[in-house]
Amino acid sequence: MTGIRDGMSDAELAASLGSGFTSEHAEVNGVRLHYVAGGTGSPLVLLPGWPETWWEYRKVMPALAERHRVIAVDIRGMGGSSRPEAGYEKKAMARDVLELCRHLGHERVAIAGHGIGSMVAFAFAACHPEACDRLVMINTTHIDESYLEFRIMPRPGEPGPYRWWLGFNLVPDFPEAVLEGRYRHMIDYMFGLSLIDPEAIPERDREVYARAYDSADAIRASKKWFQAYQQDIADFYSYDKITVPVLGLAYGPFYAYMREKLPQQGVDVRVVEIEGSRNYLVEEQPQAVIKALEEFLD
Repeated sequence: MTGIRDGMSDAELAASLGSGFTSEHAEVNGVRLHYVAGGTGSPLVLLPGWPETWWEYRKVMPALAERHRVIAVDIRGMGGSSRPEAGYEKKAMARDVLELCRHLGHERVAIAGHGIGSMVAFAFAACHPEACDRLVMINTTHIDESYLEFRIMPRPGEPGPYRWWLGFNLVPDFPEAVLEGRYRHMIDYMFGLSLIDPEAIPERDREVYARAYDSADAIRASKKWFQAYQQDIADFYSYDKITVPVLGLAYGPFYAYMREKLPQQGVDVRVVEIEGSRNYLVEEQPQAVIKALEEFLD
């Protein structure tokens, strides 16, 4: 997401947020990570999910920056970050984030993630508790064996969604062959599936995301997050319980799931329901997310 001066480069998007936000890069752990940072106070790292970028947090970053040094990161393979051939296991990506924090001079940070970013945040807290102050998981738990039971074909009357995209992103060569230059179709499908209010992510923002994923190289890199799932499952069962305070944010049925699962995975867990949304809580209900984060972090 760099280059064209039409208000949609990372530098222009970062500047549009105010609060001194700037677009930066750092060479850490064998990868070039892009991040946007601004604000003052205790450090808070934000990790986005698929099919989005750091821009997912645009509606909450200025408010959070009043009390925190906010660092929104494009994880390995995403947006303005580089796309190496390997290292997409969530445990390895958590090491990316640790090295970035050290590079920025932060010994201990709060970390929040959504989707794939939530899995990386969990791995960060599990593998590097000395560097983690608090953990926030937004509408996604770390992958475990239950993912292997997701259905593709519905039984009559069975409610969706059917997570066909998990298998789709495992297919060699095919996703990039059909989606290169057309990734906007995937963006619109995923948002159409999970947004209650489609206007919560309007045209310009969808185009930001589509540009980030539109090339064959970007699609191949994003697939690697899913292709690492088998190792991620094995890693998950090797972790001890999370020892830092954990906050789960979720909606409806997944709120009930988080209330059941997260207390099994941490020693100090609370779960808050964000109403009026499905999956994209940060973009659809930013004020509720800000309130929950501030209460938890402060």
